[in-house]
Amino acid sequence: MSDLAFTPAVEQARLIRERKVSPVELTELYLERIERLDPQLNSFVTVAAESARAAAREAEERLPEPDLPPFHGVPISLKDLDVTAGIRTTMSSRPFADWVPEFDSAMVGRLRRAGFVFLGKTNTPEFGSRSVTESELNGACRNPWNTDLTAGGSSGGAAAALSAGLCGISQGSDGGGSIRIPASCCGVFGLKPSRGRISGAPTFGSIIEGFATSGPLGRTVKDAAALLDVQAGYEVGDPFWATPPERPFAAEAGRTPGRLRIGIALAPPLTADVDPLCEEAARAAGHLLESLGHHVEEATPDWHSDTYLEDFGTIWAGSSAYFSMAPYAAVEKLNQALSDRAEATNAKEYVSTVMRMQALARRIVAFWNDYDLLLTPGLALQPVPVGWGTEGDDVWEQFDRGWRFTPFTQVANLTGQPAASLPLFWSAEGVPIGVQLVGRPQGDAELIRVCAQLEEARPWAGRRPPVS
Repeated sequence: MSDLAFTPAVEQARLIRERKVSPVELTELYLERIERLDPQLNSFVTVAAESARAAAREAEERLPEPDLPPFHGVPISLKDLDVTAGIRTTMSSRPFADWVPEFDSAMVGRLRRAGFVFLGKTNTPEFGSRSVTESELNGACRNPWNTDLTAGGSSGGAAAALSAGLCGISQGSDGGGSIRIPASCCGVFGLKPSRGRISGAPTFGSIIEGFATSGPLGRTVKDAAALLDVQAGYEVGDPFWATPPERPFAAEAGRTPGRLRIGIALAPPLTADVDPLCEEAARAAGHLLESLGHHVEEATPDWHSDTYLEDFGTIWAGSSAYFSMAPYAAVEKLNQALSDRAEATNAKEYVSTVMRMQALARRIVAFWNDYDLLLTPGLALQPVPVGWGTEGDDVWEQFDRGWRFTPFTQVANLTGQPAASLPLFWSAEGVPIGVQLVGRPQGDAELIRVCAQLEEARPWAGRRPPVS
């Protein structure tokens, strides 16, 4: 039965349609594994066992129907930042500890219509503000490869649950690397789609100047691409929207990408020491890409800016407006500090910051005039110990430390480009070391094709962490 827990979600959907696996059987398998294994990880903050069982029974009763949705009866985990009707949504913040929304976000509604069974909500730092998944309300999420280490953030619970076989596929979100960071730490595939590919309706319009988006974490590239197919789509009033794809993204996995020009950058856009093993992982991925026929050379976008971290922090602080309904004294000190910074920034300063970042984004994107993809280390450090990202009393030092842990990821949020973390490398101690590929603007399809090619050349889905 453990093999079924690690069966890719697309395959699970096929087995259900062919009556070889029952949605009830699959849901019970994951609920049992969550109960038995998750105390070691704390990847779930809410397990919706009762509603999941009811949804699985309904899915089983509908099996004789024709034209079932693509993921009919397949269990999924949802990040606890996303609004879910009838399922507690805490955002890992004490003011929302008991909030049960009466509506779904548009993206969650798409997942329901796709046939998924919602297992529950996965752990995240308060409001997704950190690169590690630790909060006062919900505690720390641990890495299934080594529980002394972080699962990353802010979609740490999503990645840890998927890695440990507590769900077949996970939904996450990414405003500065929050899908790719935990994917790298936990040894799964994570994809941040292009800006406007997935709607933030109805609650959000332009989330952090368009930096943030929902997105998939999958056991395989095809799983993530198929999840993106059902997440994606314009909703009335969206401030950004991406051009619809020529064909389903899932159909891109397996299509030849052709011979591509790939630049590899080992120095991040902000000053940060890069662990030699993280550099080695990126170089190894470059050699693999060369062996597959691509042209790879060291090349770095024009991404240096003396005000990069300061400007990103100013815009990130503005995200506190999205949660201003929470009493100031009840939120964590980092989010209080972000709120204070936002209050102290006048409109002219904020708009000037946005204009500088937009100009920087234009400079960076020019790199793709000469290259099809950018390859970088996923992170600057190997997965850090639990507590490393939150220790000390200086929250701005914590904030700065977190960005220097993850200096390669934020660029794709700034430019709105698609980017992926691939689990191609493991340390001698058995800890995942991910690498990042950044595609051209709206180049989700091409990025998926290359990622699937790499997965075929060096498969990762058969690996199992100690907590599994």
